[in-house]
Amino acid sequence: MFWGAIALFTLVIALLALSLLRPSALASIKPRTWIVGGGLVLPVPILIALLITALLLGEHLLPKPGSAEPLRIEAHASQWQWRFSYPFIPDAAPTTILHLPAGEPVDIVVTAEDVIHSFWIPRLGGKIDAIPGHTNIIRLQADKPGVYRGICAEYCGEGHETMGFEARAHAPADYAVTIGGQP
Repeated sequence: MFWGAIALFTLVIALLALSLLRPSALASIKPRTWIVGGGLVLPVPILIALLITALLLGEHLLPKPGSAEPLRIEAHASQWQWRFSYPFIPDAAPTTILHLPAGEPVDIVVTAEDVIHSFWIPRLGGKIDAIPGHTNIIRLQADKPGVYRGICAEYCGEGHETMGFEARAHAPADYAVTIGGQP
């Protein structure tokens, strides 16, 4: 998407420069041509390229036949905080920091207690709503160890701005030690 945006930006700046330096070159083009060419013809290949890229990248997160089930981590939203629990560790207390194994897909089971919230870690992928009485699941993968900022992307009341959280991706060898058990 970044390179597509750069290409479009460059095209628009080139057309702007052409219109300022040689106005007669663009004056001969009829408005209908601009609308059909710039409004219909140009977006189609760009949207097709973005669709294909999204489908290919999204395919990597889908479960493959015969592959092991990914880890499941629970994310519970309430005004105005996120709590994360790890069902594969008996008696583990919920935390306010999401710990992920780097390089492995993880299913995040998202629920809410009071109002609609939205779970989002921008650098790791899409977002999903947390709706009271409903369970949603999003699959994310941190490709390398690091700290990622997560937020609630749905206005949920007066304390909404404080509803951020930290997601820490750990090397697989360090992950079990960090969360205090074996996944």
